[in-house]
Amino acid sequence: MSSPVRYTPAMETPLPDEAETVADINAAFDTILEKTSEDYGHAVRAVHAKAHAVLEAEFVVDEGLPEELAQGLFAAPGSHRAWIRISTNAGDILPDAISLPRGIAIKVEDAEGARLAGAEGGAQDFILVNGPIFQAKTADKFLANLRLLAKTTDRLEGTKKVVSAALRGVHHAYAAVGLDAPAAVDTLGGAPNSEPLGETYYSATAFRFGDYIAKFSLAPLAPEMTALTGRTIDVAGREDAIREELRRELSEFEALWEFRVQLCHDLAKQPVEDASVEWDEEAFPFRRVALLRARAQDSWEAGRLSHVDEAMRFSVWTGLEAHRPLGNINRARRDTYRHSADFRAAFNACPYHEPSRVTV
Repeated sequence: MSSPVRYTPAMETPLPDEAETVADINAAFDTILEKTSEDYGHAVRAVHAKAHAVLEAEFVVDEGLPEELAQGLFAAPGSHRAWIRISTNAGDILPDAISLPRGIAIKVEDAEGARLAGAEGGAQDFILVNGPIFQAKTADKFLANLRLLAKTTDRLEGTKKVVSAALRGVHHAYAAVGLDAPAAVDTLGGAPNSEPLGETYYSATAFRFGDYIAKFSLAPLAPEMTALTGRTIDVAGREDAIREELRRELSEFEALWEFRVQLCHDLAKQPVEDASVEWDEEAFPFRRVALLRARAQDSWEAGRLSHVDEAMRFSVWTGLEAHRPLGNINRARRDTYRHSADFRAAFNACPYHEPSRVTV
């Protein structure tokens, strides 16, 4: 395999209308945020509103990493306190019978190094979903899907359940003939009701990785978790079935994942600007750089929910310059994530809090 491609700012090629697209995304988010805050009397996230588990964890960077992997946060081995939020991607809080893609957000404390402009505190955030690609090539294409979601953000849960069941049928029909369902099918409710602890998660978009470029992934490692891979959760008659199952499971065993990076070796086959292109894992394998460990605990403990689910924000733009988000989708996320978080903080009169860096 060739050497990994070295990062330069010239690898990004901004589109002329990106500012207008960001403004339109913010407007669509406002539709979601205003509807949900009116419904609940409390502002929730514009995406991934429903959490299923919140965990305190330990992020342990491996020792002896080769030079191309010992970059940024991973330059020095050691243990970091971390926080985990497991969720699904809708902007309203829906019954689990409406099945949607899973997400996991990680906040790693005490990330040493120069920070991204506007990145408060001292943490490095990673946001991942259980699919290797983003649903749209560019932010303007994503905007069309977001506007559809904004129009359906309401209390018509019965209709959504019917649509979700139908779309799951479409998903399984594609799978039966060995094809992947279109991304919109899963995003609108056709995703299998998969067991979150058995899923593998991906950044989908590219990031700077110190001197190089990479995508990130989180894969289950504990045997109790790998045994859940491919399983679905029975949600019949239980609006919060996923939360209930995770609360039981995470109280019984220690959760363990491996955090992996996939370096870019070929910009033609591993584009930075098009997040809808999968980087071939066989040709360019993921390589472990850290472990994420969460002791057995109550994953729905009130104090931790207040600390993490209410008072924290997660953003790919919270972190180190060494892990700068790259590409059109990530550039659009910079202002839209903050816009959503600022709305939530103002409506709830609860400013978000970033862990500060510990100095000795």
